Amino acid sequence: MEKEIRVFVVDDNQNVVKAVEEYFSSHVRINVVGKASDGEEALAKLTNQKDNYDLIVMDLIIPKMDGLSVLEELKKKNINKKSIIVTGMNSLEVIKKCAEVGVSYYMLKPFRYEDLESHIISAMTAKDNSLIVKDKDLKQAITTLLHSLGIPSHIKGYLYIRDGIDLMYNHPSMIGAITKELYPEIAQKYDTTTSRVERAIRHAIEVSWSRGDYDLMEEIFGHSVDYDRAKPTNSEFIATLADKLRLDHFVE
Repeated sequence: MEKEIRVFVVDDNQNVVKAVEEYFSSHVRINVVGKASDGEEALAKLTNQKDNYDLIVMDLIIPKMDGLSVLEELKKKNINKKSIIVTGMNSLEVIKKCAEVGVSYYMLKPFRYEDLESHIISAMTAKDNSLIVKDKDLKQAITTLLHSLGIPSHIKGYLYIRDGIDLMYNHPSMIGAITKELYPEIAQKYDTTTSRVERAIRHAIEVSWSRGDYDLMEEIFGHSVDYDRAKPTNSEFIATLADKLRLDHFVE
């Protein structure tokens, strides 16, 4: 039988707390064992009851002491529990700070309880402590980056690059198999050929090179942003953007 996961919920919205309690009330594995409505109460209970729970589900914006400060204080006390942030605050800087204190998942409100359930289980079985941001936030970050690079969303290469970055972000090994794995997967999705995928991505990169944000391109691609020198290859372009997102937005 799988081990019970004991969850402590921190949120000043009692409707959220009640809904979480009700959702897991008959769960075969997840059990809500404690709750708090403000930061000071949470810190006291999480400290005094450290042996009674396994994972914290917490909002960031709570009275008296914010959620991030609670996690920082717990870390100082050497209380290192798995944690999931569920909040309405969408800030890359805050996400980075959450990564630094060991948060496993960062979810934006409103959220599905089915997603919270799967994230709780995943957090307790994960082998590393890398922060995972809900998928829709990764897609939004990719979209913002491509627009900043001057790639118009109406051309096919935009769609292919967007999906290519997503694939390479989640499967870094694809960097050595772009023609054998990445192109075919994109081609199958859009019912086209790998050669057309390759040409469309190349065209999109050329468009980006002529109309994108020069300072941003220089920041991302370094000295390769030189119009007298060769543009990055398709694989270099996609892999570099996937790495930038990994480093800047979804810090481990």
